[in-house]
Amino acid sequence: MQTYTGKNLDDALAIAASDKHVAKDDLKYTVLEETNGFLGIGSKTTISAHCKYDIMEFIKNYLQSYFDNIHMKATIEVSEENDFYNVNLDAENNAIIIGKNGKTLQAINSVLKSAASSEFKRRVRVLIDINGYKEEKYQKVCSLAERVAKTVIRSKTDAILDPMPADERKAIHNHLHDMKHVSTVSEGEGNQRRLKIVYTPDKD
Repeated sequence: MQTYTGKNLDDALAIAASDKHVAKDDLKYTVLEETNGFLGIGSKTTISAHCKYDIMEFIKNYLQSYFDNIHMKATIEVSEENDFYNVNLDAENNAIIIGKNGKTLQAINSVLKSAASSEFKRRVRVLIDINGYKEEKYQKVCSLAERVAKTVIRSKTDAILDPMPADERKAIHNHLHDMKHVSTVSEGEGNQRRLKIVYTPDKD
């Protein structure tokens, strides 16, 4: 991550913002060193700073390096919305990158998220999709969850779905959020975490 030094924090931020061609409010920063000087003379502040474009560039370069190393061509597009980074991939062999039941794709996503979070010293939320695979998967799991939810309402008995990644659990949670008489909670740890559809008679 790049570092910038100014006479004070505001000056260092101004230098960083000018270098990155963004407003100071668009920066996230960490103060690395502050020197007061003598009677204010010689004072300086050093910061590390980044903006969303730095994260987008890191994500794209990280994935490009991965595909270069496995000698596979891929188109990589990165977008950001509300501090969430979406990656759309289209590789020479999408099936290999997705893997059985999406496990290879999930592993790549986890490694990328960890690498970006480590690089920028903050939690970076990122989701990789390959040629629309994830959107299609969301539709399938939400359709299944809706059928299970209707059974829960009829039987008044809770149901637990199979373990699934956090993004798929979130998709189901959002899908069922406004459905009457059911609610959703996550249970379990790690890769065994799953969604429970709970009969909730008081929910209208």
